[in-house]
Amino acid sequence: VQLQASGGGLVQAGGSLRLSCAASGRSFSTVTMGWFRQAPGKEREFVAAIRSSGSTYSRFHSDSVKGRFTISRDSAKNTVYLQMNSLKPEDTAVYYCAGELGLIVPSNIRYALEYDYWGQGTLVTVSS
Repeated sequence: VQLQASGGGLVQAGGSLRLSCAASGRSFSTVTMGWFRQAPGKEREFVAAIRSSGSTYSRFHSDSVKGRFTISRDSAKNTVYLQMNSLKPEDTAVYYCAGELGLIVPSNIRYALEYDYWGQGTLVTVSS
């Protein structure tokens, strides 16, 4: 399984970006996909995740992005998206997509160690 993240870039505060994470290698009907980010000098932190099984899914967002970011998945394209609106300078970071075959229990979904597969990261820079 390979994950390819894209969509990062430079945007002004208040702007929007949409990140994509394309998965290749096999199709996944039951999967947990997440986004994490790491700012310079800081630890990697959870941003959002989506648990999906067939047409059923549940989404999770960290408190710091809730109401501004939305994770979604296109199962036909094996792609997960992170729509980021109302961006702030503190959102500046390298964003990583992560995946786990199967459903991670909600209580553990924000822990990076729960995910076996990682993309290469895409840089998001928000200027003030």
